Amino acid sequence: MVVALTQKFQVDVTGGTLTGRARGSGRRAALGILDAWMGWGDLGVYGEPSRETPNLDRMAAEGMLFPNFYSANPLCSPSRAALLTGRLPIRNGFYTTNAHARNAYTPQDVVGGIPSSERLLPELLKEAGYTSKIVGKWHLGHRPQFHPLKHGFDEWFGSPNCHFGPYDNKARPNIPVYRDWEMVGRFYEEFPINLKTGEANLTQIYLEEALDFIRTQQAKQRPFFLYWAIDATHAPVYASRPFLGTSQRGLYGDAVREIDDSVGKILSLLRRLGMERDTFVFFTSDNGAALISAPKEGGSNGPFLCGKQTTFEGGMREPAIAWWPGHIAAGQVSHQLGSIMDLFTTSLSLASLQPPSDRAVDGLDLLPTLLQGQLTDRPIFYYRGNTLMAITLGQYKAHFWTWTNSWEEFRQVWGPPGVRRLLLCLSLGDHLH
Repeated sequence: MVVALTQKFQVDVTGGTLTGRARGSGRRAALGILDAWMGWGDLGVYGEPSRETPNLDRMAAEGMLFPNFYSANPLCSPSRAALLTGRLPIRNGFYTTNAHARNAYTPQDVVGGIPSSERLLPELLKEAGYTSKIVGKWHLGHRPQFHPLKHGFDEWFGSPNCHFGPYDNKARPNIPVYRDWEMVGRFYEEFPINLKTGEANLTQIYLEEALDFIRTQQAKQRPFFLYWAIDATHAPVYASRPFLGTSQRGLYGDAVREIDDSVGKILSLLRRLGMERDTFVFFTSDNGAALISAPKEGGSNGPFLCGKQTTFEGGMREPAIAWWPGHIAAGQVSHQLGSIMDLFTTSLSLASLQPPSDRAVDGLDLLPTLLQGQLTDRPIFYYRGNTLMAITLGQYKAHFWTWTNSWEEFRQVWGPPGVRRLLLCLSLGDHLH
C-alpha cells in the first residue's frame, strides 16, 4: 500500500502530545502501497540473502522499519476491508462463517462485498478535500453497489478481483478491468498474462497510473490519497519482459524486483516534484507469502511459521516501511506492534480528522511512534472467519486454534502431503522473535 497525503504540514510536539497544522498553501498527500502475498522475508532489509530490493531497502534506510507489523487476517479480502475501515473483519462484516471459519473471496463465486454501513478511508478524507484513487486490486465486491467509487474513491484503474484465469468466457468470463465505471478489458484478453512464461505488463500499467495521478494532483495543488494495490506476487505470479529471468529467485523474484523498481520510480517522482516532505508513504502486504504456491510462485516468510491462510506468524506478520522525509527520522526501527488497521487512523490523523465516533475503531494512530518513537501496549488479534485463533500481547502469543476444521476434513482437503507439512510446521514451533 502506498498512502500519499500531500500538504505542507508542520508537526508541533507539546507536552508529549502531537498537533498538526497546515502551513502555507500546499497540501499533504498519503500514498499507500499494498502488495499481495509478499512475505516478511522477501526484502533485503528483512534479511533476504539475494538483496534484490534496493529501492525498498533505501526507503527503509530513509524512514522507519516495522519488524512487528501485522495484517488483520491471513487472507486478501478481509485484510483490505480492515485497512480501509480501521476495523477488524469481525466488526466490518467482511468474513464468512461457513465451515468453521474457512473463508476466502473467490472470483465470481461470492456475491457479497463491503457493507454500505462501513465508512471507508477515502470517504472520510473527502471531508478534508482529498482526491482519492485506487490502482490495482479492489477485492471488496464486484457488484455495482460495492464499486470503489460508491465507497469514497474518485478514480479507479484495476480489477474487482484477482487475476485468476483464464476462464472459458461463456459459463464464466474472464475477470474484468475497469477505469472508473467503464470496463476497459479483461485479464488474459485485452490485458494478457502468459501463464507459461509469466509475462504480463500489469505492474507497468499500474505504475503509470500512479505516476500520472501524482503529477495531475500536484499540478492542481490538491491533497490526495493514492492506494496502489498491486498483485504481481499473487499467484499466478507475473512480471514484464525486462524483469523476466533477472532474479536469483526465479519468477517470484522477478515480480518482487519489478515492484521494487516501481516503488523507486514513485519515490523519485515525489523527490523531483519537491513533494517528498509533504507526502507520507507506507509499504506493506495484505498477508504472508503463500507457501502453497512455493517454490516457483511463493515468497519467504523469513523465520516465521507457515504462511497465507494460517494464523501462525508467517500468515499475518508483514514487511512494513514508513517514509516521510523531514518528519520521520532516517534509519529508524520501531518494535511497536503495528496493524494494517493503523493506517486508517494514522491517515485520518495526518489529515487532521478524527475516526468515526459511532463505532469501534481498532486501528491506532501511529504518529507518536513515527515522530517520537513512542511504544504503545496493544494486543494483536488473529481472526479467521468469525473465530479468534490467537492473540499476541507483548512478547507472548496464545494459540486457541491451530487448524480451522476437523482432522478428517484436513486430510480430505490437503491429503497426506498437507498433513506432513503441518506436522513439520508444528515441530518447528511458532516464532515471535
